[in-house]
Amino acid sequence: MLAGLDRIPQPIAVGPEMDVLARFCRDMTWTGIVEADGMGPGTPAMTARGHGTHQRIQGGRWIVGTYEQDQFLLDGTFVLKWQLHWVVGWDPASGGYRATLADNYGHAGVMRGCIDGDRLTFETLGEPAVRLRLVWDVTDPRQMLWRNETSVDGGPWTLVEAYHCTPT
Repeated sequence: MLAGLDRIPQPIAVGPEMDVLARFCRDMTWTGIVEADGMGPGTPAMTARGHGTHQRIQGGRWIVGTYEQDQFLLDGTFVLKWQLHWVVGWDPASGGYRATLADNYGHAGVMRGCIDGDRLTFETLGEPAVRLRLVWDVTDPRQMLWRNETSVDGGPWTLVEAYHCTPT
């Protein structure tokens, strides 16, 4: 054996936490609403429809989600296409779930998450002026509910958008 070979750190094994997480990371389509003021003060209410796909990478260590959503004014006028890339998995060093995100608005971030029964919740790490909380609810496995909430300057959580997601 080569000297020191046994000291080289090896990738960690994938644990059961990833199987628990996978129930929330299903390929899906969705429809729902963006609240008035949800995208900032004075922004109108909108409807939205989108889709997302998932794949496991690095031997199942991480799940990558790719999402795309079209948003419309209430009269049906197209407003924008939103896109997001999400990488989520179990972080043994912190003892919790972590996710990174990057969207076509130029937002990038790291979030911490936890699972409580049929609910997965992720929140922005740290104390930035604008914090996000994302909630997945799989109480009904045929239709997942998803919410995006925000808190500004430590204020109360308010709803930005909510969707009914159907597995594909």
